[in-house]
Amino acid sequence: MKWLLVALVVAATVASDLLQSHEMKRQGEVTDFRPSALGRMLAAVLRRKLLILAIGCMAVSFFAFLELLRVADLSFAVPATAATYVLETLLAKIVLKENVVWQRWAGAALVASGVLLLSL
Repeated sequence: MKWLLVALVVAATVASDLLQSHEMKRQGEVTDFRPSALGRMLAAVLRRKLLILAIGCMAVSFFAFLELLRVADLSFAVPATAATYVLETLLAKIVLKENVVWQRWAGAALVASGVLLLSL
């Protein structure tokens, strides 16, 4: 049960982060911080269906993590869900076409090693 919850947390978090990144890159940088401009930007962001889906995915992740904490120790739950870093690095390269330098790959490999140790 706990590994199923870990998988749900990881999948929902990765989906949420990828969708958020994609949508916010489409939105562009905020340069005008006047209240009227922020209001227009907020309205534009709330019309983006993928961003709304990202918020839903993050809610699923949050409630799945709460359930995971009910059935497993915190010392297991937090490191196990760190698998999101590995998947997000991989998908940032493949889906978002980001340039991922070797140091980030090395960090992701270290995280993956830690998650692997938890599963033993």
